[in-house]
Amino acid sequence: MSNKSIDWTNLGFKYRRTDCHIRHHFRDGQWDGGQMFHEETIPVHIAATSLHYGQAAFEGLKAFRCRDGKVRIFRPEMNAARMIDTARRIHMAPVPESLFVEAVHRVVAANLDYIPPYGSGGALYIRPLLFGSGPQIGVTPSLEYTFMVLVMPVGPYYQGGLTPVRAIVYDQYDRAAPLGVGNIKVAGNYAAAMEPHERAKQEGFAVELFLDAREHRYIDEFGTANFIALTKNHEYVTPESRSILPSVTNKCLQKIARDLGMTVQRRPVEFAEIPEFAAVAACGTAVVITPVNEIVRGDSVCKIGPARGCVPEMQQLYDRMTAIQVGDDPDDYGWNMELRA
Repeated sequence: MSNKSIDWTNLGFKYRRTDCHIRHHFRDGQWDGGQMFHEETIPVHIAATSLHYGQAAFEGLKAFRCRDGKVRIFRPEMNAARMIDTARRIHMAPVPESLFVEAVHRVVAANLDYIPPYGSGGALYIRPLLFGSGPQIGVTPSLEYTFMVLVMPVGPYYQGGLTPVRAIVYDQYDRAAPLGVGNIKVAGNYAAAMEPHERAKQEGFAVELFLDAREHRYIDEFGTANFIALTKNHEYVTPESRSILPSVTNKCLQKIARDLGMTVQRRPVEFAEIPEFAAVAACGTAVVITPVNEIVRGDSVCKIGPARGCVPEMQQLYDRMTAIQVGDDPDDYGWNMELRA
């Protein structure tokens, strides 16, 4: 494959073929050493538990070509830990952190030509995937698993940087049950959000917002990202819920917010509070921060923050986070992991 045809300034957020991906297999109680593959397809047993019973989980992280020319991967150990939590919850063989991180380094190093150049606004998106690949017909965990890591160059998930988007609440849909699997990154969570997400797009909304499944009173998260808000008193607020995925980006932004002098509140957030916020945004690996300036629920329309752009504090959070990722600011937190040769 060649990268000569890639327009680095117009990547979008979509699948692109790169040179190779890595696969590890778990059999007889242990993981193998992994192997690189150039094919874009994989053989899967017709009775694989991932296909029948949803034993599948994934992660998302990024590698950046930084100002000094070096390539750095952003907090892979956090994604490794989250995948371990997911694997345990749905009874898959956990991928050890050392194997996860090493696989990420190997596949990034093998696809160096696809890492967008510094200053392009792009990154190499890294997608680790773990799924049950052994055959079972009874509802029982697989005895075999496949762990793979693929990569592709991407631009922003939403075009326009920090241009605000509109969101909608559909009270007839829930993303996750109160004691279900909303707090882990299983594939089924995204299947549950697929119909409302497509409906939202058709109706002119960039994202859908889910409320708690028990009362529809409290905010859980957006379909593909955590919910964050800033109060008029410069407080950073994010929901606390058993049904929310613990976002690596959100955790980073909370640390940055504290260091910028903000008070951070992680607590139940009522939907009724939204009009009181100075700003609302979706945050996650793909978007970092996307401001939301309007939330529609039934006949109610709630406007938040400026119609264009975002409040200065939100811009500060975004600028600091992205500057650390690409090496424009010192990495005082030790979040970036330099690519091993």
